[in-house]
Amino acid sequence: MAETLTKEDIKKIEAEIEERKLVLRPQLIEAVKEARAHGDLSENFEYYAAKREKNKNESRINYLERMLRFCHVYEDKTDDDQVGIDKIVELYFEDDDESEKFKIVTSIRGDSLEGRLSIESPIGKAIVGKKKGDRVRVPVGDRGYYVKIMSIEISNEEDEIRSF
Repeated sequence: MAETLTKEDIKKIEAEIEERKLVLRPQLIEAVKEARAHGDLSENFEYYAAKREKNKNESRINYLERMLRFCHVYEDKTDDDQVGIDKIVELYFEDDDESEKFKIVTSIRGDSLEGRLSIESPIGKAIVGKKKGDRVRVPVGDRGYYVKIMSIEISNEEDEIRSF
């Protein structure tokens, strides 16, 4: 499935790929060479550990490049008073009689336990474009629940791109 990314997400991923290719890759290749020089490879734990780290780096590079190749670029067209990317939203959950704040993010940065809500989640899809005071039904299976948008703030903080 293709990821939905913002232009900022794409820049961060490109920077990570460059760092991994230009800085990490040469270091890891050198570590493999040094470990190989220690002799018998059948009992050389350092060699296998260095090789594993090199392979993990290459896998991450491949994963990120594939993600960029197939991603959808998300253009946030919401006004400042509407729920959209990188805005902090306070939601009142009617069934639970509780309020919670979430930062609206793309799926790659989503983590509800950390207070980051993906625009591709059921709640995210339901509230994007809505305004303060709106009561929104969040569909879940045959049922659903209602949330009320209590506040919308513009966020200046940046989130890290999650590793998968």
